Amino acid sequence: MATYLYRLGRFAFRRRGLVALLWVVLLGTAGAGAASAPAATATSFSIPGTEAQKAFDLLEDRFPGAKADGATARVVFKAPGGEKITDPDNKADIHRVVADLKSGSGKVASVADPFAAKAISKDGSTAYVSVSYDVTSMELSDEDRSALEKTGEKARDSGMEVEIGGDALQAVPETGSGEIIGVAVAAVVLVITFGSLIAAGLPLITALIGVGIGVSSITALASVMDLGSTTSILAMMIGLAVGIDYALFVLSRYRAELAEGREREDAAGRAVGTAGSAVVFAGLTVVIALVGLAVVNIPMLTKMGIAAAGTVAIAVLVALTLVPALMGFAGRRVLGRKVRKAAGADPEKQGTGGAGKTGGGKTGGGKTGGGKTGGGKTGGGKENAGARWARFVQRRPVAVLLAGVIGLGVIAVPATSLELGLPDDGSQPTSTTQRKAYDLLSDGFGPGFNGPLMVAIDAQGSDDPQAAVNRTVGQISKLDGIATSTPPKFNKPGDTAMVTVVPDSKPSSEQTEKLVHSIRDTGADLRADTGAEVLVTGSTAMNIDVSQKLNDALLPYLALVVGLAFLLLMVVFRSVLVPLKAALGFLLSVVAALGAVVAVFQWGWFGGLFGVEQTGPVMSMMPIFMVGVVFGLAMDYEVFLVTRMREAYVHGESPGEAIVTGFRHGARVVTAAAVIMIAVFSGFIGSSEAMVKMIGFGLAVAVFFDAFVVRMALVPAVLSLLGKRAWWLPRRLAKVLPNVDIEGEKLQRETARAADPAGPADPVGALPGQSGGTETEVEYTSTRR
Repeated sequence: MATYLYRLGRFAFRRRGLVALLWVVLLGTAGAGAASAPAATATSFSIPGTEAQKAFDLLEDRFPGAKADGATARVVFKAPGGEKITDPDNKADIHRVVADLKSGSGKVASVADPFAAKAISKDGSTAYVSVSYDVTSMELSDEDRSALEKTGEKARDSGMEVEIGGDALQAVPETGSGEIIGVAVAAVVLVITFGSLIAAGLPLITALIGVGIGVSSITALASVMDLGSTTSILAMMIGLAVGIDYALFVLSRYRAELAEGREREDAAGRAVGTAGSAVVFAGLTVVIALVGLAVVNIPMLTKMGIAAAGTVAIAVLVALTLVPALMGFAGRRVLGRKVRKAAGADPEKQGTGGAGKTGGGKTGGGKTGGGKTGGGKTGGGKENAGARWARFVQRRPVAVLLAGVIGLGVIAVPATSLELGLPDDGSQPTSTTQRKAYDLLSDGFGPGFNGPLMVAIDAQGSDDPQAAVNRTVGQISKLDGIATSTPPKFNKPGDTAMVTVVPDSKPSSEQTEKLVHSIRDTGADLRADTGAEVLVTGSTAMNIDVSQKLNDALLPYLALVVGLAFLLLMVVFRSVLVPLKAALGFLLSVVAALGAVVAVFQWGWFGGLFGVEQTGPVMSMMPIFMVGVVFGLAMDYEVFLVTRMREAYVHGESPGEAIVTGFRHGARVVTAAAVIMIAVFSGFIGSSEAMVKMIGFGLAVAVFFDAFVVRMALVPAVLSLLGKRAWWLPRRLAKVLPNVDIEGEKLQRETARAADPAGPADPVGALPGQSGGTETEVEYTSTRR
């Protein structure tokens, strides 16, 4: 693979004008498609295989004509103290509101008068007007929402408290300026890392181009593929983070190759051949994790995963082709000004990127920097912070390992109290009209009013459908936990009925969940006698079924994704223990991240710091989606950091020195990449969408834990304890696994032969600046063969 990517990198560098033009054309085409595409409708939320979904489909089929997914709104009125809603003045004001709502938007299907619909609380203080629309909430225009809000504002002039709830006010989620701040932080980190504005701007430009193509493609296909607005936001979040990181790694390796005295085209080829190989496999792990979300069998989650995976794939292609092309345009300006001046003053430092000390004048003597590359000092210079940190960990591996594991374990403790749920108006900030309407309805009609259960009774197979329905309803009404229920409403053929059951507990409570199971159990017991099937649906029942489905799918999903990634990493590192260590480290990171999410969003710790105005259950889809994304991102750092260690070990260094070499070359870049990714994800914490806010926070803390605790501390500690055993691979397995040459061993042999046909036939493991391999290298290679 390294050889193929080496050629691809050189081609992109040499034909940079053509490559850049192709990417610009792709961006323009995707943008034009997005601009001309019809507006996306609301994402259809379906949970195949659940009873709630089966009941929903049954009611749609047996009660035709009702717009099941149309937008709804509730305008809630509360009379001033000492007054009743039924007082003449208040009643007249409500009738005027009903008339205004009917004429306010052409998309209104019906408006229910609360006095005719008996939508008045027992104490007479509260009433609500139900508004139904012909279209979904996402199809409502700003003018439609504005008309609804203006009606509410006008009604407040009467002196009554008026609030509006329902999904009709649900607009496209906004991420605010947070992501712009995230990109700005990334730019600052890149400038500090590279010391060059050109080098800092290159990863940002390429990442924005990749994300632009990905998000524009999603927008263009949104209507056809039923993709929601959240899909493009999450794709942008992940695509931007990995796009910057992948370009950062290729560019850093390019500068390192220039530091070895390579010609620019050859340096670009080697950068793509080595760092590009790591990018390919890192991207594959992310794609596997995201596409693997399909095993959960929740269409919305599957679409989100596939769309984000497509954006990651584009980021990989950009890193392999557009990045080397732009490096060709940038010339030596990818190096800092001081470095370029030093190179101009000393011809022997030309293109060295300030690393004229590499080899210390000894390069070519079979040694680089005193006999070992990464053997403590490079060219007699001082070790950088990464190398010093690696040596510190090697001196105290057990202490570092215990500190990291115990620390993450403590942070993970809140995860044991994880509660899952789907958002409703009760999870909105207390300052919003939706939350105020929710609270008014709870106070006036009971805590379960905001989460009614819809019971569908299918009596088509019964000899006497009406008798079967009545008997079933009679048994259900005797159950504990029911505040009220409506009489059965039959369809035209009279073989199916639906009953609305209002629990006496709030929708997210354990008591309501028990009631749902009790209704289902009662229906199952009666089915043999009545021939009628009882199904429970509604938002509350759907929430319960979704949580159960996600819980059931979590272990199979983990087994699939971790298993496939384990095999992939075993191919990359040609080791059994290194992939195992990577998987266990990931589990630590993700459980600690879930603990932090529970502490902030469910318990409210430091909630004000992150804009969490209302605590509540964690989004049902949040844990499994975060597991998928974090696993892919965690493997990024594993691949980028450990491949450099693997490369050093293959080229003859001892296991301990290979760890130091990996940190010398990779620690600073991995640190910069992690800070950038954290900054980008943190930018989405300012989103108005609860799920985006929660995922942004979860991914940011997960990357922090994984990059700075697991990969930068636990990885060197474990590898130090394992020594040579870390790179052990059974001989039979070594013959079966393909050798993808991610460390560039074959590439270096081929380039060495091309440069010196009269030299050694097989200069195994020759490092840049070396003429051949050491005895250790030859011995290791012969063992592999």
